Amino acid sequence: MAGPRHSHASQRAAVAAAFLGQGLVFISLTTRLPQMQNKLELSPGDMSVLLLGLVLASGLGSLAGEWIAPRRGSAPALRVGFGLMALTLPLLALGTNMLTAGLSMAAYGLAVGLVDAGSNMQGVAVEHEYARPIMPTFHGAWTLGGILGTLGALATHTISFELAALGLAVIPAALVFAPYLKVGGPIVPIGEKKGESRTSVPWRRILLVGAAMVLFYMADTAVTAWGPTYLDKQFAASAAMVSIATLPYLIASLLGRGAGDHLAHRFGAVPLVSAAAVLGAIGLTTVVFAPAGWVAMLGFTVMGLGISVIAPLSYSAAASIARESLTNPDPAMVRAEVDAIIARFNQFNYVGALLGAVMTGAVGNDNLCLGFAVPMVLVLAILPLAKAFRT
Repeated sequence: MAGPRHSHASQRAAVAAAFLGQGLVFISLTTRLPQMQNKLELSPGDMSVLLLGLVLASGLGSLAGEWIAPRRGSAPALRVGFGLMALTLPLLALGTNMLTAGLSMAAYGLAVGLVDAGSNMQGVAVEHEYARPIMPTFHGAWTLGGILGTLGALATHTISFELAALGLAVIPAALVFAPYLKVGGPIVPIGEKKGESRTSVPWRRILLVGAAMVLFYMADTAVTAWGPTYLDKQFAASAAMVSIATLPYLIASLLGRGAGDHLAHRFGAVPLVSAAAVLGAIGLTTVVFAPAGWVAMLGFTVMGLGISVIAPLSYSAAASIARESLTNPDPAMVRAEVDAIIARFNQFNYVGALLGAVMTGAVGNDNLCLGFAVPMVLVLAILPLAKAFRT
């Protein structure tokens, strides 16, 4: 009799491909946004509005995933997201003004939210079938995609934004047909059957885990959004150093997530999250007090090695906490409920990203050292939250 590893190997590979493809497309596109800005002659304020619209639309996309998954399954939700992404990338390429770019960016944001929620729903479902931690390597696949996207953008910087967006559309189009984990037929969501009361979900515990994920994404976004500017303004770093400012952080995050499955299985989530918070604080302290640009990059690296495991372990913990509260004997109904909770939990991602981008920039308006001091302090708040990861 084949064990879980063998029987779900193709689904695990498909979900990993979904994470990798999502990371590759997202980072490739965001790296090329200055090209779109120049093409459409958009001001920095216009770009800020577009990016805010992207994040807000992503949140709506995640809510759409929460609605679709309990009724049709997380695999259809993920396929819809990739299909919409494949359609919206060419629309971004064809944009001619602020209005068309805004509408296309909003549609792309909806797709990102659906894919983000769908891939994490699928990830925790496959992890449950394996009965051991594998979410860190799924998120590691996203990071690998981001690294490939960054290197690809650097290697093809002479290619126009339009051609790049059209080429990227092939990736989500192919991922629509990946063999994701199937739930079965249409599902009637828990609580919608006549006379049935919805299971009480322990939201307090889930919110504590969500708070840790918000803090992670605040720190993560501070590095990815403001790291290059920090090296440029604070240390007058060379153009070459600025262009690869966040690459050491991404590589370190890949290594941290790559080891995350084994570490979580051996030591458990609670000590691993605690250690991650400490490493993150050490890395950010190095960034804040760095005497040179290369020291700041070293700080980004230490930070990535640590805090990169917090997001995947957060999704795992939220799914486990949700399952513990469910008593329905039907596995399909249980998975439907967990899918809906994970899609809603995914909103913490966007809350953290918004806070990280805004707070770091606002506090560090005159001196980005002060901006990075915010996540340096706040990341330590993950320590008392770590016990919520115990399942």
